Amino acid sequence: YGTGRRKSSTARVFLRKGSGNISVNGRPLDEFFGRETARMIVRQPLELTKNVSNFDILITATGGGTTGQAGAIRLGIARALVEY
Repeated sequence: YGTGRRKSSTARVFLRKGSGNISVNGRPLDEFFGRETARMIVRQPLELTKNVSNFDILITATGGGTTGQAGAIRLGIARALVEY
């Protein structure tokens, strides 16, 4: 579990062993973020640690805009990976 905050956005990130499914507020990542840049920001910590297909990630994001939420999610994933 990791929490990320950026600007006025907050994201709670839950990691569990799995096949690489990422869902944000109950919707798949590709559906939640329309822009490819936002998706890249979210996947960045997983790609750096080569864990893209090792975890299923459940995210709740609130507040702010899409870029702020993407940044908050990135920080949350990074913190959850460190804790794991």
